[in-house]
Amino acid sequence: MKILVPIKRVIDYAIKIRVDPTKGPLGVQTKNVKMSMNPFCEIAIEEAIRLKETLVKSTKKKDAAEVVAVSIGPKQCSETIRTALAMGADRGIHEQ
Repeated sequence: MKILVPIKRVIDYAIKIRVDPTKGPLGVQTKNVKMSMNPFCEIAIEEAIRLKETLVKSTKKKDAAEVVAVSIGPKQCSETIRTALAMGADRGIHEQ
């Protein structure tokens, strides 16, 4: 069984967001801002890993499940995928 988890790269939740005056009230300044994985995506990765561990225990096969993290975006999204791999995902897919 393959468990596909989409992940998103967002501005870190601990950082104060600044509005870019050139873009108006809807523009957010993203230069020199720390980016991280969406906290809800972190929860989804953790839950997928728990599901994988449950399937491995119930079937007694190490390859019963595979957690695949997927992200779409610029090349900096590969950092977010690496975070998911460090959390325990088996593979990561990055689509530009």
